[in-house]
Amino acid sequence: MSEMRENDQKFMKIALAQAQKSLDEGGIPIGACLVIDGQVVAKGHNQRVQQNNPILHGEMDCLAKAGRLKPKDYLRSALYTTLSPCHMCSGAVLLYKIPRVVMAENKTFVGAEDWLRANGVELVNLNLPEAVKMMAAFIKKHPDVWNEDISI
Repeated sequence: MSEMRENDQKFMKIALAQAQKSLDEGGIPIGACLVIDGQVVAKGHNQRVQQNNPILHGEMDCLAKAGRLKPKDYLRSALYTTLSPCHMCSGAVLLYKIPRVVMAENKTFVGAEDWLRANGVELVNLNLPEAVKMMAAFIKKHPDVWNEDISI
């Protein structure tokens, strides 16, 4: 794992607020934000349940809300996500060549981290207890929804 940077906690708070927003809406508590040159470009949250959309993970919602960016913009970006990214979201990271992913935790789910690392993406895990608690409580309360989200 790579080292935490000065603003990582600040940007992760935005992603965590998005996760809480999803939970408050009856959805899966995963949030994300995209940062370029120290500025938040977009934020999003998992809306699979709310929108009945199987690909609307938190990271995908965030990238969609960022709109069309230039390739050079993605090269200067970091994606903050409250959970280790799944293969679909990791594929988007690789497609757009996002060089850095900061996650709140990977205790409740380990996504495609090895794939990201193998393709040169810098991964930072903040290991935030509040993120683990939120996700673990959701999984315990709604295992069927969670299993559907990760295709089990």
